[in-house]
Amino acid sequence: MVDVTKWPIFSLMGPQELASIRKACVFGTSANEAIYVTNDDEVHVFGLNCSNCLGTGDSQSTIVPKKLDFLSGRKVVSLSYGSGPHILLATEDGELFAWGHNGYSQLGNGTTNQGVAPVLVSANLLNKRVTEVACGSHHSMALTDSGEVYAWGYNNCGQVGSGSTANQPTPRRVSNCLQNKVAVGIVCGQTSSLAVVDNGEVYGWGYNGNGQLGLGNNGNQLTPCRLIALQGLCVQQIVSGYAHCLALTDEGLLYAWGANTYGQLGTGNKSNQLSPVQIMTEKERIVEIAACHSTHTSAAKTQSGQVYMWGQCRGQSIVLPHLTHFTCTDDIFACFATPSVMWRLLTMEHDDFLTVAQSLKKEFDNPETADLKFCVDGKYIYVHKAVLKIRCEHFRSMFQSHWNEDMKEVIDIDQFSYPVYRSFLEFLYTDTVELPPEDAIGLLDLATSYCENRLKRLCQIIIKRGITVENAFSLLSAAVRYDAETPTSMIVQNHLLSSTV
Repeated sequence: MVDVTKWPIFSLMGPQELASIRKACVFGTSANEAIYVTNDDEVHVFGLNCSNCLGTGDSQSTIVPKKLDFLSGRKVVSLSYGSGPHILLATEDGELFAWGHNGYSQLGNGTTNQGVAPVLVSANLLNKRVTEVACGSHHSMALTDSGEVYAWGYNNCGQVGSGSTANQPTPRRVSNCLQNKVAVGIVCGQTSSLAVVDNGEVYGWGYNGNGQLGLGNNGNQLTPCRLIALQGLCVQQIVSGYAHCLALTDEGLLYAWGANTYGQLGTGNKSNQLSPVQIMTEKERIVEIAACHSTHTSAAKTQSGQVYMWGQCRGQSIVLPHLTHFTCTDDIFACFATPSVMWRLLTMEHDDFLTVAQSLKKEFDNPETADLKFCVDGKYIYVHKAVLKIRCEHFRSMFQSHWNEDMKEVIDIDQFSYPVYRSFLEFLYTDTVELPPEDAIGLLDLATSYCENRLKRLCQIIIKRGITVENAFSLLSAAVRYDAETPTSMIVQNHLLSSTV
């Protein structure tokens, strides 16, 4: 579980106060401001209060948390902060609130007056439900539930995407290339903006002096441009640092581009990259990436839980991803980023607030709650019939009432090894796979038998990544032994040929 006291500003709070926190964010030029949401949806703030960024109605700093009564009872779903700082907050009802620095109309209220308390941003957003917000240095973005992107504020480099460099005083829909697209994610660099759409394409606009738009050049863009270099890839997550970007694909591949003064691209040097380059190619599947516009730090987490960091880390320039002992990317920013802000609105993982996915993962192979066990190689794997029925057509058919298997409490499996079958059952609970390429071949055979197409694709990726000159022949032998489908053998053969040419 994440410990918020790793951020010094929270270290003065007592155990009872800390236990009440469900969501939190540390921000500010020196990480001297914080906002948190309690279990009963009360919003509290404390810290230095630069530019009225605490929203308390005055300019006074406070070491004692103050409650923002105006936001009481509203369920916070997204929060972001700028460099002023200014704050954007979206609620579960789709409402958008803003306060803090407003020298460039980044609060979207049509003025440049400082926002001393939260105000509802309604201009051009009536009947729109905001689901996600993002802040650059002095510009703002919002994403609606229909996939529309709105932007406003400072626009000296085109970061609002309006086609001009005039500041935008109220939310304006970003159209052009995004007109008929459904956006699913937005991020901001200091003076740049990016969006990922539902088919995995990425679009960028704004400042591009360091190549942070990934377009192959360093010219600013006043309207959205598609990152052609990522064509053929399906991007699931994008994050932006001060002037660099990271993208994660649905296959767990990681790409980086933009500024690299501190090694924040993880390429092994400090040269800027105008186009996306793949990094961490020798590592296992990446499941999460992290960066934020106020730092030059990057982080990533693998499917087995390993956390890497690179870039500016406590004053040092780490030019290659460095394996840490941390269990989450958030800890990287608490301990090594400058300033030690949070890269996202942090959710506490109290047992009382586990997500459905987290709860399922926790219950896999739990004999206390299981109603079925598989015996493989003399070892038991404890599962739940309902989960297997929901997740797999093979088991849905198997457990029909007229089948004898439905009455069994133990099912013997003899055609697959324990590591392979356990990995398959765990996949049904977690949607991830973690095993060596030799076992992935056996799992591919199982996935083929059970018609699990997504699992087949994941196994093929593991096999491709795991092939070396040294193990290619043994993998090929394993493929033949398992009688796995032709693509597996072809993967090994093709790599073997290319490695020996």
